[in-house]
Amino acid sequence: MRMQRLMSWVAAIGFVAVSGVAQAQQGPDALVRQVSGEVLDAAKADKSIQAGDLKKISALVEAKVLPYVNFTRMTSKTIGPQWNKATPEQKQKVQDEFRTLLLRTYAGALSQVKDQTVEVKPVRDVSDESNVLVRSEIRGKGQPIQLDYRLEKAGEAWKIWDVNVGGLWLVTTYQGQFKPVLSQSGIDGVIKLLVDLNAKAAAANG
Repeated sequence: MRMQRLMSWVAAIGFVAVSGVAQAQQGPDALVRQVSGEVLDAAKADKSIQAGDLKKISALVEAKVLPYVNFTRMTSKTIGPQWNKATPEQKQKVQDEFRTLLLRTYAGALSQVKDQTVEVKPVRDVSDESNVLVRSEIRGKGQPIQLDYRLEKAGEAWKIWDVNVGGLWLVTTYQGQFKPVLSQSGIDGVIKLLVDLNAKAAAANG
């Protein structure tokens, strides 16, 4: 349940692409504010997304979200030291399966988007361009949900590499899930775990 809650709120406020020029001119908090609002608006306006259309959500995420995520850093941080021991083929397979897992989570979460709004707090310190923290809240019915991002500067663009929802960091949460598997079966064990999780999700969704 903790993992489902984490990924549901992560998905509900994903990122939307903006032009390279606009992004270069924006601070990380301004970028989060703009793209969060745009994704929420897109989800609210599209009945197919609200119905959980995986193909449509996948296309949205691939085009407008993943280009603005440092997915390699997110995956490597999740795997930990064993990432450096993995072959290029293993690294690619882990990333592919992890991406599929997150895409399927988006499909379920975006179907729940109704009247939420996002309030992003100003960032005052960007001295460490590899780890800038942007804090925000999701507001709707009930209590606000804490939503924080870690971003890094990649060239002139900001990219996200971790998300914290209600005190749960995505990277740390998956580290806990993968650690015993890595200890027993290495990278291949994590790949099998992800393949199995994705197969179960695919079967559940028909």
